[in-house]
Amino acid sequence: MSKFWSKRTHELDPYTPGEQPQDQQYIKLNTNENPYPPSPKAIKAMQAAANDNMRLYPDPHSSSLKQAIANYYSLDTDQVFVGNSSDEVLAHTFVALLKHEKPLLYPDISYSFYPAYCSLFGIHAKQIPLNDDFTIIAEDYHQPNGGIIFPNPNAPSGIALGLDDIEKIVKANPESVIVVDEAYVDFGADTAVPLIADFPNLLITQTFSKSRSLAGLRVGFAMGQAELIDGLERVKNSFNSYPLDRAAIAGATASIKDKEHFDKTRQAIITTREKTSDALTRMGFEVLPSRANFVFAKPPNKHDAEQLYLQLKEQGVLVRYFKAPRIAGFLRITIGTDEEMDVFIEKLSLLLSSE
Repeated sequence: MSKFWSKRTHELDPYTPGEQPQDQQYIKLNTNENPYPPSPKAIKAMQAAANDNMRLYPDPHSSSLKQAIANYYSLDTDQVFVGNSSDEVLAHTFVALLKHEKPLLYPDISYSFYPAYCSLFGIHAKQIPLNDDFTIIAEDYHQPNGGIIFPNPNAPSGIALGLDDIEKIVKANPESVIVVDEAYVDFGADTAVPLIADFPNLLITQTFSKSRSLAGLRVGFAMGQAELIDGLERVKNSFNSYPLDRAAIAGATASIKDKEHFDKTRQAIITTREKTSDALTRMGFEVLPSRANFVFAKPPNKHDAEQLYLQLKEQGVLVRYFKAPRIAGFLRITIGTDEEMDVFIEKLSLLLSSE
C-alpha cells in the first residue's frame, strides 16, 4: 500500500491473469492460448508493415480492419469498433454503455474482469447465480437493471447459451444494453451477430486472441448498431485515439481474410477438445459440455482439484485452478495440440493412480 495512491486505487481488487512462469518450460494449458500459429498471411502482413512508415501515427479509425470485419459479418463499418484487445473494448463498454443508476447484471461465475471493471469505474453490480448445472437461465435477467453482460460461451465453464435464450434476454430488456462477450464463440457456439439488425440495444465483443492465434497482438472488436458504436468511439477518443498500431491493423486484417487457416485450426481444436473430454470422462471426471477452447472438469470424488493442479505443475503441465465458491472443485484445461494433450492425460493418469 502506498500513501500516494488515490482512494479508488486502495479499493481496487485487480484481475489476476493466468500464470506465465519463466522458471522452466511448461506445457501451458492455463491461459486459453491457441496452440497453433497465426495465419501465415497475417505474419507476412505484419512484417511488411514494419517499414519506414512506423515513424508515422497509424490510422486512428483502423479503417481497413473495420472494413474486413464488416465484410466478414455482413455489417456496415459504422457497426464495428476496434480496440487494443477485447479487454480494452470491454473497458470502454463499461464506461460508455453500462454505468447507470440501476445495477449491472452478470453471472456469479463468469469472466473475473467484470467485477474488476465495476470496481475501477464505480459501477453498481448484481451477480446472478448460474443454475446448478452452471447454465445461464434467461428468465433470471428479466429484472430491473442498468445493463447486462455475459460471455457466450461462458468462462470458465465453457457452456454456451442458445440464440433463442439470448434473444429472450435482449427482448426483455429494451431499455438496457445487453453485451454478449464472444471471446470463445468460434469453437462451437452460435454468434449473436445476426440479431444486431433487429435490436439496437445489443452489443457483441470478440477478440483475435483465441481462435485467430493473435494473443500477442492485442486486438479486439465490438459489433452493434451505430448508436452504440458511436458511444464507444467517444470514450476511445477521450482515452487513446490511436489504440492499434500499424502492425496490429495489418496483421488482424490479413488474419480475418484467411478463412482457410482459421477453419483448419479451430476445427483441430474442436476435435481435440472432444477427444480430451472423452478421456477425462473415462477417468471419472465430471466434464461440463464445452463450446470453447478449454474444458472445465471436476476430478473424481477422492481427488482434490487444487492438489492435482499443483502436482501437474510439478510435472511441467500448467492448468488453471480457481479458488472461488462453487468452482473450487474444478480445473480449467486449455486445449493444446494432440501431442500436448496426450502428455497431459498420461501425467494425469499417473497422478490419479498413485493416490
